[in-house]
Amino acid sequence: MENKKKAFKLNRWLSYASIVKQVPFFLFLAALAVVYIYNGHNADKTIRRIGKATSELKDLQGEYKSVTGDVLLRSRQSEMVETVKPLGLTELTEEPTILIDSSESE
Repeated sequence: MENKKKAFKLNRWLSYASIVKQVPFFLFLAALAVVYIYNGHNADKTIRRIGKATSELKDLQGEYKSVTGDVLLRSRQSEMVETVKPLGLTELTEEPTILIDSSESE
């Protein structure tokens, strides 16, 4: 008797009308699976972009530190004297002369 009940329930569940009735639910599940897969791919792509940006940022930070060090080295007074020596420029050894506008003193 139980076998007949199980077979009857199985036949009722697998009948054409029952399957047609469940099609919207199966379509919903398929759409949900597509969204889930898309979300996974999108997350992977975002992680790759973040990693690429992080490595690029590290490269730029290193370049910034290198350039900043070069600028600080070249802007020191002793380095400036060595740089302008071939141009014939020399460092002042006497105090600068103060110019006074004669029209302002009146």
